[in-house]
Amino acid sequence: MFLIAPVVLMATVSFRADLSGDLLAPFSPTLKQYQQAFAGEGYWRLLGISALTAFGVAAIATIAAYPVAYFLAFRAGRRAALYLILLLVPFWTSYLLRVMAWKLMLGSEGVVNSVLIAAGVIQAPLDALLYNRGAVIVTLIYVWIPFAALPILAGLGRIDVRLHEAAADLYAGPYDQFRRVTLPLSLPGVVAAFFMVFIPTVGEYVTPLLVGGTGGTMYGNIIQDFFTRAANWPIGAALSVIMLTATLALVIVGLRLVDPRRLLAR
Repeated sequence: MFLIAPVVLMATVSFRADLSGDLLAPFSPTLKQYQQAFAGEGYWRLLGISALTAFGVAAIATIAAYPVAYFLAFRAGRRAALYLILLLVPFWTSYLLRVMAWKLMLGSEGVVNSVLIAAGVIQAPLDALLYNRGAVIVTLIYVWIPFAALPILAGLGRIDVRLHEAAADLYAGPYDQFRRVTLPLSLPGVVAAFFMVFIPTVGEYVTPLLVGGTGGTMYGNIIQDFFTRAANWPIGAALSVIMLTATLALVIVGLRLVDPRRLLAR
């Protein structure tokens, strides 16, 4: 109910002509908001940019998280629990603080510019490090790597280590063991990690708002503006429903194209 009720309420609001009166008061359903949303080419362009950004962030975060999960599963030994706690430490701090930390690092007087100036690489601070889509992507990758490592770690943890011993007995080297045993058996966790990063990133608005500026605006920022500044909840709800539908469609298509069971069968 905590999942379904807000979605149903949002979908209901999207069919209102306006938000006059009580939110739950009877009203005559209309497709006015959807007509406006579908007619706006800028909305679709921004949704496409957000989906591509989310795809890149999810892919890079998943690839970067795999070695971390592999180390915890097979190389950490008795210290695995300690390293896992260290991996989860960022979750103990506020999401906003982590994003603001990157804003300070990428700013004109931040760590990156200070190091480059001290090394003599540049003479003046670089303004291009902040308030653009690149800053949004870098920050989101940092935020999601620990999160993406968890489902991969769960997938790796289910692999019987005796399979590696059996592969070694059949003269498989470390690379072949990873390619033929570890990677195929961990693919369900990899796919889960990818989509667990991709889905929330499509609608991300906090990070673009803080480090993206006008150059890093994403689809979620438009929805936020309609719910806050414009106070036009019906159109904001319609855009939210469109984003939810499009994201679910992409996930379904992606799971059909990259079916973990079919990959394991290979």
